[in-house]
Amino acid sequence: MAVVTMKQLLEAGVHFGHRVRRWNPKMSPYIYTSRKGIYIIDLQKTLELLEQAYTFVRDKASEGATILFVGTKKQAQQVIKEEAERCGAFYVNNRWLGGLLTNFKTIRSRIEKLIELEEKEKSGELEKLPKKELSRIRRILEKLRKNLGGLKGMTRLPDILYVVDPRKEKIAVAEANKLGIPIVAIVDTNCDPDLIDYVIPGNDDAIRSIKLITSVIANAYLEGREGVPLREGEEEEEKKEEEEEKVIMEELEEIEEEIKEEEV
Repeated sequence: MAVVTMKQLLEAGVHFGHRVRRWNPKMSPYIYTSRKGIYIIDLQKTLELLEQAYTFVRDKASEGATILFVGTKKQAQQVIKEEAERCGAFYVNNRWLGGLLTNFKTIRSRIEKLIELEEKEKSGELEKLPKKELSRIRRILEKLRKNLGGLKGMTRLPDILYVVDPRKEKIAVAEANKLGIPIVAIVDTNCDPDLIDYVIPGNDDAIRSIKLITSVIANAYLEGREGVPLREGEEEEEKKEEEEEKVIMEELEEIEEEIKEEEV
């Protein structure tokens, strides 16, 4: 069964590219024709390449791979958040912080800071601070939530990057290419397909188009994860809990032995 139909692609307007004057010649193999000064993308190729991207994401997810959804343009922000949360992926939908991948150690410390502040907020500890200090902390917390809220739980670099509009997200694309992280992306007629590992030719400006393609990638990740109940980080946490439980049991056994000796 096809992951998406030609009818769905047409209804979502995936075939509409940019104006003829705004194009990248490298995208010519994916262009069907032009109409009224706008390029029309070859949906037959989109269908075929979307199937390939789906298979890749599904297979990698079945091996326990993690994926990071990236889309900071206005049309993509809500879709990226909703679909990433639906399939259990990480996401960036507000602003890509330079060095997010290449300097992940620093970014990881900021993610931990966000988690720490949220825990303090939940426990009511922040409310004990002076009004001026509380206001400053809340501003920091809001900023961290906007930029890193979708990365909580990401303890290592992602295995796959899914991008909406690689031209806008050029820093994210450059960092992933530098680190050898495979990229799956919606590539419009003004983008460079050579920078992308799994090209999905399509309209990256229309919300319906972004929604359709992103939901297909999210479905692929969900399908692959069905046999992988634990995400990276969760497995480590479970192991840690098991070790702590083992230590507690050993301590209880020692206490029981001491009680027995005292009774004797």
